[in-house]
Amino acid sequence: MRNLTKIGGAAAIAAALTLTACGGGGTPTGPETAKGQGAGSDLAKLISINEKPAADLQPGGKVTLPLGSIGPDFNGFSNNGNSSDNSALMAPINPVAVTGGGIGGCWKVDFAGKVTPNKDFCESVDSKVVDGKQTITIKVNDKATFNDGTPIDVKTFQNTWNILKSPDAGYDIVSSGGYEFVESVEAGSSAKEVIVKTKQPVYPVDSLFFGLIHPAVNTPQIFNEGFTGNMHPEWMAGPFKLDKYDAAAKTVSLVPNDKWWGTKPVLESVVFRQLETSAQVAAFKNGEIDGMSANTIALYKQLDGTKDSEVRRGQRLFAGGMNINAKKITDVAVRKAMFAAVDRDALRKVRFNGLNWEEPSSGSMMLLPFSAYYQDNYPVKETGPDAAKKVLTDAGYTANAAGIMEKGGNPAAFKISNFGDDPTTLAFTQTLQKQLQAGGMDVGIDQRASADFGKVVGSRDFDVSVSGYTVGPDATDAVKQYYDSKTDLNGLGDAELDKKIAALASIEDNAERNKAAMDVEKEHMAKYFSMGVVMNGPQISFVRTGLANYGPSLFQSLSQVPDWSTLGWIKK
Repeated sequence: MRNLTKIGGAAAIAAALTLTACGGGGTPTGPETAKGQGAGSDLAKLISINEKPAADLQPGGKVTLPLGSIGPDFNGFSNNGNSSDNSALMAPINPVAVTGGGIGGCWKVDFAGKVTPNKDFCESVDSKVVDGKQTITIKVNDKATFNDGTPIDVKTFQNTWNILKSPDAGYDIVSSGGYEFVESVEAGSSAKEVIVKTKQPVYPVDSLFFGLIHPAVNTPQIFNEGFTGNMHPEWMAGPFKLDKYDAAAKTVSLVPNDKWWGTKPVLESVVFRQLETSAQVAAFKNGEIDGMSANTIALYKQLDGTKDSEVRRGQRLFAGGMNINAKKITDVAVRKAMFAAVDRDALRKVRFNGLNWEEPSSGSMMLLPFSAYYQDNYPVKETGPDAAKKVLTDAGYTANAAGIMEKGGNPAAFKISNFGDDPTTLAFTQTLQKQLQAGGMDVGIDQRASADFGKVVGSRDFDVSVSGYTVGPDATDAVKQYYDSKTDLNGLGDAELDKKIAALASIEDNAERNKAAMDVEKEHMAKYFSMGVVMNGPQISFVRTGLANYGPSLFQSLSQVPDWSTLGWIKK
């Protein structure tokens, strides 16, 4: 499942960045990549975490990290809780249920995107296909237990399947993924052996049970409403546990979990603080937080030269820029005109100004250009103000006295929601606004706080948002989440495309399956025009000197922490 994330840098910990030195003369460390990577590139250039073994770290210590938003809905499986900030928060305390990033439930992902069983929860996962029927056998770790003592066993897997298999059961799920093709989930030789049988083969197998749901979360009311303002630590399992959630102070404090059976963490305390971008800058410079993203030149210049800090860089796992709510902008001609009006190159120049970063026009929401499966699916070739106005004219729009294109007395009018107070992100939004206005549309800006991001986008309370989604190594889950008419948030699609999406999930060959997914995206974009991908981008992480195993981690971590048990401070 792909997590929603803002286009701005500081609030979206899921992002990873790359750049060369700029600003006030600081000496950057880490990879010197200044271009988006293409297929076959060395992905090691895109990782910078100051990797150290636990034996080289000081036992104990505290790390404080910022988030753009904390809550209010802590259920990452739901639309309201589906954000990169929420996944980052849950990674150390609830990896059994994390729905995005490098670890979740039965699975863990390495830097390059290779997926293997997460033996803290699932010791082995075996799949066999006989006569077109697939049987998946999962051996659950005997020690795996939720914090309240409930064993993680077949009941957990059954509950996860029952909730996620269909959006029609009343659960506000993001996507049913491959769960709709599961026929049964039963116990094998014991409750710790799970036998999954499918109606048709499901690939990749790791699309199933990447995140598990506690058996007590078993009604739509609990799932949809029970996590609002309530983290439910008793239903979690991970190396850390909740010490205190202070909604007024907007902080979450964590300590090592004495019930954790896996590797014990080095740190004795982790604190997350909800901070707007400008407040993060002040907090980092004052030594109050130990890392933050600085993905724009304004942030970089403010942080450059900060005492006891260094810069780490890598590729940002992000695609987006113009997220259109088709339930508010209902005319496909207006949405197509928006695609035509956008000058993506100009927008990237605003966004990456001063960062010495170059990348080709991003043409997919699902894969990054360095993927061997990537293809450019952007649906409009003729762009610019005249091209946009022609789209509207051909659809029956004419210019009114103010120069706004309208049809039947209804102008092509909407607002762009911008989140946070970063000046570069605002400049991006203003440039986008001017491009759309030049195409004959009446466009305003709806300014929101970073803390409102999850609520606004999750509840679809926007016309267009400057946001996007995290990007994974495989397009199979993403194509269903974004483009299946039954599950995508815009409700766009058709029976023919839905059939293609259902069929591709049973293709075992990775290249063939991803090609089929990319072809669906190309067709959907050309028909419905809802996800205006503009950029991927770099990320710069400013990090307190001496912090080990933290930074841009590619597919291994949304929170920039590849392994929470080894996050810590180098011995002095």
